[in-house]
Amino acid sequence: MRAAKLSDLLQAGDRIAVSNITGREARNVTVASQKYCGNIVGGWALGKGGRTIDVPGQDPIPVYSTVEELMGSLPKNKRPNKVIVYSPPAAVYGDVKGVVEHRNGSIKTIFIITENVSIEVSSRISQLCHEANIDVLGCNSLGVINAHDAVRAGAVGGDTPATSFTAGSTTIISNSGNMVNTMASYLANAGLGTSFGISTGKDVLILTPLKDLVDLAVKDDKTEIIVLYVEPGGLYEKEAVEMLRQCKSVKPIIAYVTGGILATKDLSLGHAGAVVDGGQTTAAAKMELFDNYFGIGPFEPGRRYHKTAELIDSLGRGMRITTLHHLPAAAGLICDRLGIQRDFRRPKQFRLNPWFVDYKHLGKTLPTRLLLHAGVVPKPYASQFKALMRTTLGAAPGRRDMRNASRVSSNDGKETRIYGLSLAELMRQGSFASSLILSWTGEKPRDFEAVLVEKCLIAALSNGPGTISAQGAKLSAAAGNAPNTAMIASLASIGQVHGGNGRRAVEYLLKVFRDIELDDPFDPKHGLDLAALAKKEVKRFAKIRKEAKDAGSEYDRIPCLGHPVFNTEAVNYDPRERAIAECLTENEICNVFLDYYHLLTVGLKEAEIARNVWAVNLDGAIASVTLGICWRALKERRMTVQRACDIAFLMFAVGRAAGSAGEFLDHQDYGSPMDMRIPVSECISLTRPRD
Repeated sequence: MRAAKLSDLLQAGDRIAVSNITGREARNVTVASQKYCGNIVGGWALGKGGRTIDVPGQDPIPVYSTVEELMGSLPKNKRPNKVIVYSPPAAVYGDVKGVVEHRNGSIKTIFIITENVSIEVSSRISQLCHEANIDVLGCNSLGVINAHDAVRAGAVGGDTPATSFTAGSTTIISNSGNMVNTMASYLANAGLGTSFGISTGKDVLILTPLKDLVDLAVKDDKTEIIVLYVEPGGLYEKEAVEMLRQCKSVKPIIAYVTGGILATKDLSLGHAGAVVDGGQTTAAAKMELFDNYFGIGPFEPGRRYHKTAELIDSLGRGMRITTLHHLPAAAGLICDRLGIQRDFRRPKQFRLNPWFVDYKHLGKTLPTRLLLHAGVVPKPYASQFKALMRTTLGAAPGRRDMRNASRVSSNDGKETRIYGLSLAELMRQGSFASSLILSWTGEKPRDFEAVLVEKCLIAALSNGPGTISAQGAKLSAAAGNAPNTAMIASLASIGQVHGGNGRRAVEYLLKVFRDIELDDPFDPKHGLDLAALAKKEVKRFAKIRKEAKDAGSEYDRIPCLGHPVFNTEAVNYDPRERAIAECLTENEICNVFLDYYHLLTVGLKEAEIARNVWAVNLDGAIASVTLGICWRALKERRMTVQRACDIAFLMFAVGRAAGSAGEFLDHQDYGSPMDMRIPVSECISLTRPRD
């Protein structure tokens, strides 16, 4: 191994390059690392040369097409001496080989994040890097963090490494990358910070074995205690213990071996290298290995450990814990008995602090001693949660047994009611649209809202006999079915691209408007700059559309723009949407969502994304009306987002189901049986006879 001390793996001043840097995970980790320590000098991704990775408040990170181009383009004092590999398994060897060939004498360490790299490829990488005198960690490593220098390589520490890692005297070496973070948090409760956090990875072949890393930790001046997270599979721990037995100087190790319970359930951990492949690689065998080395049984939290020479001798080598929750107490015992000074004052004792509590029906049956009360949401999450509650739309309803219960309807044998209002009285008032919205939302709409709903229902009745849903009713009539079956057939013909777009439009509009202060979407004095909002969306859509086309991939289109019939004019309109827009004007009101849609169509034409100004189709108009009606309930969290989306779909479906009944009656009276059947002469076979 090239490294003579832990800091040789990673320290302040190291410069890091990243392979496949434009991939989603690599990009996100790169940005977080750059915010934390600013040690990324560049990256490469085939076909992406010339791009940059933007980091808020910092210079963008350059992207090159190959590692050769990266090494040749950067000045000598900016060239990387460390490399992080995020390439797919099939590309890992090629990227590592490229690094070795073009290292220019500067690359010292390679961290391979990719998992499920084959043993053959891993062994070839090992040989290649050994001959080049380059240390390589992985595969399937999450990386390394040096808390004293506040630098990291990889994703150890997540998006905010400083939250979990405070400089201190423990080195954590773990098969699992996420457990490095977890153990650091537990150790902090014992007043102990972290010197290094190292994720070895747990593919079948680990390129830097545990014994080498433990040896470096033993020699590290800043490390007083070594903490190990161990999974079944492999003989790396056996090699490490044999190495320690031969050392003249050792440091206490706290070992946690996982997988013991899984062994009795015919299950295994998710890492490829955690598969048991022999008697000495089981969790039980590794537990026994460490217990024999330590010369003491696993930590018992209720036991009083008297300070004897025998105990001091054993704790000098370390102790095994049986659960992660025992880590702070075991570390504290070692510090107290061996006279190791803690890194900082211990915080308050670990206690569960549930931010939110909802036991539902279990709250009445669980013993009182098991019930927890909602605690205090700590900073900065308290302010974030308050902000979220201010901006989040939609409720989270409580659940109960609804078999014989309903919030919508009731019947006491004398009166049928809809949300508590007499059905007979609703009949006397005579508005089907108003009563329908009451049954869907629990509130009667305003008069003009009921008028808009009425127009939406009328508009949904039909768009000609050629529509898919009308064809469903006609097919059912031609087959000799009953009226209700024809209506079911029509409803079954409505889907994501026919009729269901209203649901998608509500979801889309909520993403655009959810963080905007808006009291009444129908108020012409809403005060919103819809033009700026549309311009921002055009810019966003143009970017993702270009990226998707460059990559040859699909992208989410904006729902409810354009219509296959109304599309021939320079500026197109769906006449049904126009009738709704005219109703808004006649009532001297507006609908911000519909107005936004129209500004968006113009912006897309000006940005040359569309050849002409697309029509806002009926689904878009229905979605705009629906969201306008539901907005206040969503904002006050009296309605779920799911319900608002479904109402938009139902408004079209109710109108179209009624219209399909007309198609059925017409076809039943005047059509011939089976006249919807396509003649054999018109059918085309796309396969050849095989008999």
